[in-house]
Amino acid sequence: MEERKKVTKLHSKSAHQYDAYLERQKRKKQRLTRRLVLYAIIVAVIVGSMSVYHFNQRAIKAEKMDEYESLEQQLADLKKEESDLNHEIGLLQDEDYVLEIARTNYFFSNEGELIFKLPDEDPSY
Repeated sequence: MEERKKVTKLHSKSAHQYDAYLERQKRKKQRLTRRLVLYAIIVAVIVGSMSVYHFNQRAIKAEKMDEYESLEQQLADLKKEESDLNHEIGLLQDEDYVLEIARTNYFFSNEGELIFKLPDEDPSY
């Protein structure tokens, strides 16, 4: 047979104060745990929202950089086109060049000159 020891609890003032002390410590620990959990949730929400904002800003920056590069390429193309057109303006101010274009494209001729239009196709049969 097993012996059971029964321990009775003392109902003294110091035992009651000690139990109250333990109960206060337990409640303090619970409040501390709740506060830490609350702070951890708040920090997680703040960090999460800042991360989302950061990645959205990175995506916007990437789009803007792509747009910037595209516009830079357009600008370079337009500058080249402007340069070509300015060169052509300079050439069109030369009367001999204009006459050469007229002779080539519109079949104008000099006096006593005959122009024959040859077909562009190559007769192979």
